Amino acid sequence: MKITPLHIFFLIILPLLLASTSCREDELVVPTEYDIIGDTHQAESSIRGFYLVNEGNMGSNKCTLDFCDFATGLYARNFYAERNPDEIKELGDVGNDIGIYGSKLYVVVNCSHKVEVMDAYTGKKITQINIPNCRYIRFHRGKAYVSSYVGPVLIDPAAPKGAVYQIDTLSLKATAKVSVGYQPEEMEIVDDYMYVANSGGYRAPKYDNTVSVIQMIDFKQVQQIPVGINLHRLKKDRYGKLWVSSRGDYQTRPSRLYVMEKKKGYNQMTVTDTIPVACSNMAFFGDSLYYYATEWNNFTASNTISYGIIDIRTKEIVSCNFITDGTDNEIIIPYGIAIHPETGDIYVTDAKNYVSSGTLYCFDRKGRKKWSVRTGDIPAHIAFLSK
Repeated sequence: MKITPLHIFFLIILPLLLASTSCREDELVVPTEYDIIGDTHQAESSIRGFYLVNEGNMGSNKCTLDFCDFATGLYARNFYAERNPDEIKELGDVGNDIGIYGSKLYVVVNCSHKVEVMDAYTGKKITQINIPNCRYIRFHRGKAYVSSYVGPVLIDPAAPKGAVYQIDTLSLKATAKVSVGYQPEEMEIVDDYMYVANSGGYRAPKYDNTVSVIQMIDFKQVQQIPVGINLHRLKKDRYGKLWVSSRGDYQTRPSRLYVMEKKKGYNQMTVTDTIPVACSNMAFFGDSLYYYATEWNNFTASNTISYGIIDIRTKEIVSCNFITDGTDNEIIIPYGIAIHPETGDIYVTDAKNYVSSGTLYCFDRKGRKKWSVRTGDIPAHIAFLSK
């Protein structure tokens, strides 16, 4: 038979048409990829491994989940898709936080307006909880708490105040909500009070500058404490002090780190110290706070990147770089940090150009690189899994 251009056209286009009309069940699910990291020295540790959420660029629907298994020394990339082949949109758009409580794994997916709940040991989906423009998650006495911008994903001078949603971890239903400041971010709970960092990021340049205080017994906001503009991270140390980061205004007001604690004779937190460093994220190990900063400036159109260690007892900077072997030069955009709670190994993620695969770096307690591995797009948030 003579092959004509028309035959060639149909030979090419017909398979494409058939593929475009196929349902999810007929499509090839991208399998999990595995890399050998060889980090299996932790046989006596109570930590089995950790999950890492890759945010994925906004609008790309490329939030993915990786798992590092200390028992096998394997790093599994794109773990969720293979374990949940029937989920059409997989994890969704922008993974903003992750947490493990009991046997459940929670992933906060910001622009998909949901919290994805999975079995922490199999990665299989249990359900999803719909929460608008959700940001971060914390746990307390059988409940999960999720901060929410409430309004749409939009820069708007009239953006509404945010809220914190309460979720029952048995029924996996949202059971209550309380209004807080504008565009709330991270939260912590100390002595039955929740502290919430309000950013006001959607209302720039009129940023919020407060930490909301929620009384947990009746779940209502009882106070807003002025701290610094455009707040983001809020973490408690082993002594019950709060460390709160301000992103500044990206122009003349720099990023700063604040300390909040209870003064003698007072029941509520107050700002006691301002640490003169930029801080994008932080993690604790013992009496040390490890931090990094990727500080953007609109005038220079560039980032200033730094790393350091603060003694949480004296509040003094004791090191200007916790990476000691020069391999910090390999990291383009540090984007996440976590510390193994037993070994003290330091994990730093690199978002690179924000649109392609990132890298996860592991450093030992002395700041020397142990290994690195390719991740999904914009690796950011880590949760350790117990055995």
